[in-house]
Amino acid sequence: MSEIKNDAKEPSEDHEQMMFVQWFRCTYPDVRIFAIPNGGARHPAVAAKLKATGVSSGVPDLCIPAWGVWIEMKRVKSGSTSAEQKSWLAYLASAGYKTAVCHGFESAKRFVQSL
Repeated sequence: MSEIKNDAKEPSEDHEQMMFVQWFRCTYPDVRIFAIPNGGARHPAVAAKLKATGVSSGVPDLCIPAWGVWIEMKRVKSGSTSAEQKSWLAYLASAGYKTAVCHGFESAKRFVQSL
């Protein structure tokens, strides 16, 4: 996945995801949502251990198990989906899950509200 410059005018993917998770937990307090911490730079030994214990590149960022939903979060304007992410989303959709690539908090909110 290529590096994307951090545009000061555009909130980060992490910020958009934090806003969405906070909104989701307030709006649906009895429904669990969790993040998949797959991204980020790691020491090679840590990365190798994580891979050996089941971490897989491209797994979507968020899961809502009770609703069978997986969400890949992206920045509003500059986020792009990697080949690994596309593969995971296709696989999960073929297994019957609802999947979405959401560009920012508002996109994720609209997707969840449409379910």
